[in-house]
Amino acid sequence: MPASTRIASLDPAACSRAVTSRDPRFDGVFFVGISTTRIYCRPVCPARVSYPERRTFFESAAAAERHGFRPCLRCRPELAPGRALCDAVPRVARAAAMRIAAGALNGRGVSDLAEDLGVGERQLRRAMERELGVSPLELAQTHRLLLAKCLLTDTSLPVTRVAFASGFQSLRRFNSVFRERYRMSPSVLRRRPRAGARAEAPGDTPGDWVRLALAYRAPLAWDALLRAIAADTPRGIGVVYGSRYGRTVAADRCRGVVFLEFAAERAQVMLDVSVSLLPALMPLLARMRHLLDLDAEPAIIDAHLAEHGLAALVARRRGLRVPGAFDGFEVALRQLLGPDLHRHVTEALGEPLATGFPALNRLSATADRVADAGAPLLSALGVPRGRSEALASLASMVARAAIHLEPGADLRSTLRSLTEIPGLGARSATAIAARALHWPDIFPSTGFSFQSAAGVTGRRALLRLAERWRPWRSYAAAHLSG
Repeated sequence: MPASTRIASLDPAACSRAVTSRDPRFDGVFFVGISTTRIYCRPVCPARVSYPERRTFFESAAAAERHGFRPCLRCRPELAPGRALCDAVPRVARAAAMRIAAGALNGRGVSDLAEDLGVGERQLRRAMERELGVSPLELAQTHRLLLAKCLLTDTSLPVTRVAFASGFQSLRRFNSVFRERYRMSPSVLRRRPRAGARAEAPGDTPGDWVRLALAYRAPLAWDALLRAIAADTPRGIGVVYGSRYGRTVAADRCRGVVFLEFAAERAQVMLDVSVSLLPALMPLLARMRHLLDLDAEPAIIDAHLAEHGLAALVARRRGLRVPGAFDGFEVALRQLLGPDLHRHVTEALGEPLATGFPALNRLSATADRVADAGAPLLSALGVPRGRSEALASLASMVARAAIHLEPGADLRSTLRSLTEIPGLGARSATAIAARALHWPDIFPSTGFSFQSAAGVTGRRALLRLAERWRPWRSYAAAHLSG
């Protein structure tokens, strides 16, 4: 079997040590294919460790499947946390990979994605083959199949709904690809014991919810993450029930509710999804992973920051995450308006939504709605004139896709576009980009509180120290602000 460049880039000795020790830090960072069974596993698979000469290592599930391996039914590669791609591959391949994971090729062609990214189709194909070792269509197919495998294993959804929720355009195509790639029919997984499919959200009814697991690399500072996310969502959009967090969701043309619950013993966050959101499940899952920063590698990040002066802060909150954004424009609203005005604008411009939960009764104000309202109405809601004009301008740009506030967008061009908006300063632009693009290496402040927490005096001293925290200055800033 010819090895791709991505296989060759892995250190077999290091990978073998990780497999032998079942080191969870490498879960999702690579996969191991076993030549005798033609199955690929996560490094943490509980099955008996194979002989080293029978192993082939891959940097992605898509690469393993390209070489004829099918996913293990025991360790379930579809549940592995993803890999943070911010510095792993060049911008075009990174942006394409993120959008494909969110369903960008479901019902659309590679040429459409290339146009969205502002590159040629051939350039996009070459970039992904070179950097990820698979074509755009192969990567999309792997995402669809692994999601389908998860739904077949963990839910009681009809196979037809599984097929369409996974991004397939027909049941016939789904059955054909599943049998071809996995050498079994979808019904085989249905004969296996299943986890409970129904959520336990307050006041639910049978059949209204689907429960899925989002894996992460431990540790995870859940309480700190929950507080940060809850503080960002105004009343009506988000609510905390004990240790659970719920929010309203608009994804594509779908409307519904999701709930999150921490399951530390399994290193998972349980996601309860109302069935109305199933047609948009793939982009929804991608958004939730970005929001919760579940693809971070905390052991590496914590060790790096502790080694460079933040040991005491890291020890207080191990596994601290930098929350991303469920919706980039929602982050911009919060940043430009503050909590009180954000709530007022949401109540005025957010679409009402009947959910069955009194605390969750509307959607966030979209860019289209804010752009249509314009600066005069925003001012009438109490938004200062300068901010209302800046927000109306930003909403118009987002609505017509002149700027993309989402992971995978180019950081420099996004910052440049934001700072060119009159009334939107560099500090606000940086804060919006850091969250919306989920960029791990932005240091948003050099204020006195940061200086004090870092144990230095003066802006220059803090910036010199911050250079040692690259490429995870956003995590350093989260520790300093806590």
